[in-house]
Amino acid sequence: MTTIKEQIHAQISGALANASFPIETPEALISAFPAGADTTCQVGDVKMTAGEAGTLLKATDFPFKNAEQVADVIVDRAGL
Repeated sequence: MTTIKEQIHAQISGALANASFPIETPEALISAFPAGADTTCQVGDVKMTAGEAGTLLKATDFPFKNAEQVADVIVDRAGL
């Protein structure tokens, strides 16, 4: 059985599957999500929008090289 962390990670990675990397700025990352800041990942009672996830990132996290890297940082900082 997959954990909530693994499922959210997969949803973030999937949402960014068609994004162009590297992504250099928080604004570019948010706009890379299909519905921008309103893109939502949800597993059971755990729900997070791209806008909320963006608040977990720091300027030093950029540039991101791929979707996996974005998902790794977000799920780690979200404490899932």
